[in-house]
Amino acid sequence: MTAIITKPIGENIVKLNSVSWATFNHLLDELGNKRSQRLTYYNHILEIMSPLGIHENNNRFIESLIFVIADELGLNLKKFGSLTLKSPQFQQAVEPDSCYYLQNEPKVRNKQQIDLTINPPPDLVLEIDITSGSLHKLPIYANLGVPEIWRYHAEKLTVFIFEKETNNYQECDQSFVFPFLDLSLIPELIQQSSIERETAVLRAFRKYIRDSQKNP
Repeated sequence: MTAIITKPIGENIVKLNSVSWATFNHLLDELGNKRSQRLTYYNHILEIMSPLGIHENNNRFIESLIFVIADELGLNLKKFGSLTLKSPQFQQAVEPDSCYYLQNEPKVRNKQQIDLTINPPPDLVLEIDITSGSLHKLPIYANLGVPEIWRYHAEKLTVFIFEKETNNYQECDQSFVFPFLDLSLIPELIQQSSIERETAVLRAFRKYIRDSQKNP
């Protein structure tokens, strides 16, 4: 087993080669849920990512924006954070920075544990890429059937929509879960929050969402 270690400004990453599916699942059990690391397993490679400050700040701020939208529009929303999403069939697993149930929220409303063999996948996944990349995770999310992925990278938000016909993702200019949303607003708000108070930016964003629904 060999290890590759990188130390970028946004994430610390360790990659282990030649890891068996059984070993990965044993490690999951040993580590438990009370940890900050995100694990990804594919092609017998185990990736362990430890987010640093800028990574987590962007993650939590975008989550706050998503909550504001859902709250103002009266939408269903259940947050599952970096939920472990596993596919025993493909022997793959991934832990996003954050994930959300919206359309399928009623199906998991009373669930504290998600089993993708019987429960639907999250409707929306969020990946923050500061100095690392998450594009290699797209085939895993495709095999899991995740409908939409948001990738925040280089001060840009990119949306990927899953196409069942091709079992692949297409980059889109519009979100499926929030079709009215101007995606360019999110990077602007992130930059604004680094200058002003986050609470002030969120308050102004809430007013913007409320006003936009009054005057569509």
